[in-house]
Amino acid sequence: MAERRRVLVVGGTGYLGQHLLQGLAGALLYDLAFTHNRPIPPPDLVAAVSPVIPFRVDLRTGDGFDAISSSFGQPDVVVNCAALSVPRACEMDPAAAVSINVPSSLVNWLSSFNNSNSLLVHLSTDQVYEGVKSFYKEEDEAVPVNMYGKTKLAAEQHIIAQCSNYAILRSSIIYGPQTISPVEKSLPIQWIDSVLNKQGHEVEFFHDEFRCPVYVKDMVDVIMAATKKWISGCLFLHLAICHLYLRLISDGKQMQLLLNVGGANRVSRLQMAESVARIKGYNPSLIKPVSASSVDRGVRSPSDISMDISRLIQVLGVSPCLFEDGVRSTLEADNA
Repeated sequence: MAERRRVLVVGGTGYLGQHLLQGLAGALLYDLAFTHNRPIPPPDLVAAVSPVIPFRVDLRTGDGFDAISSSFGQPDVVVNCAALSVPRACEMDPAAAVSINVPSSLVNWLSSFNNSNSLLVHLSTDQVYEGVKSFYKEEDEAVPVNMYGKTKLAAEQHIIAQCSNYAILRSSIIYGPQTISPVEKSLPIQWIDSVLNKQGHEVEFFHDEFRCPVYVKDMVDVIMAATKKWISGCLFLHLAICHLYLRLISDGKQMQLLLNVGGANRVSRLQMAESVARIKGYNPSLIKPVSASSVDRGVRSPSDISMDISRLIQVLGVSPCLFEDGVRSTLEADNA
């Protein structure tokens, strides 16, 4: 029987973290642990993905990582899903954004093992791009326009400088069904559904901001594909500034990977709402197009950060679903 490998999900009680733990548990291949920052971990989550070991960790200080070393051991793969991801909150408290979004304590802890046997999968964002064109490629210059994007770019740079092995995933908006232990933040498709369900209530949506929203189960597939590649040792990746090289290393394995991860479609907020309306049969006249410039959100937002995902498909073999298919699956799952 093959040795079971250890996977640690940092930020396991968040939206992506919970879905990822479900996917990893369902694979029946890994010993699992996750971090949280609550008095106790959510009992319903622990029950659903058991056997799993929860650890309370303060990512700002690193308190709690030593307990993981002693009770769980060195992970083969660490997936960092933790972030302060609300742009306005990052703008209001830059110090907090840096302390959470730049994973210094996590990287220092991994360095304490004095070997390169762990892969760090780090969730970054499409908001590292400036937003002045469509379909950004990984080698395009990263010029973030807000504090959230700046801290996430700083995190990428820190990981590249300090870690031997990493997979940095620049994610678009992640959408999908609610989690086992419901998260407090508003979920995009569910919010659109709720406001359009108010009969006779007109709702404004931006027609001139574009993203490539990714279905959460596709994001889980991407992370699991990178995990499997690393653990199997069959693919060794090195990302240069403008070109991707595949190489075999006789005396060890290495993965240094940067990928855009978005869905198959470039859509505006308006088009997102129109998709929900079509699927649910809502009156399309309830949807009012407005310019993003007409609303002061207290933070700059890039206009078009749609991404080219051809490298993702080529390297990991994951082809994200069409946006409308993902929306349909989301609504069906939540109504089941």
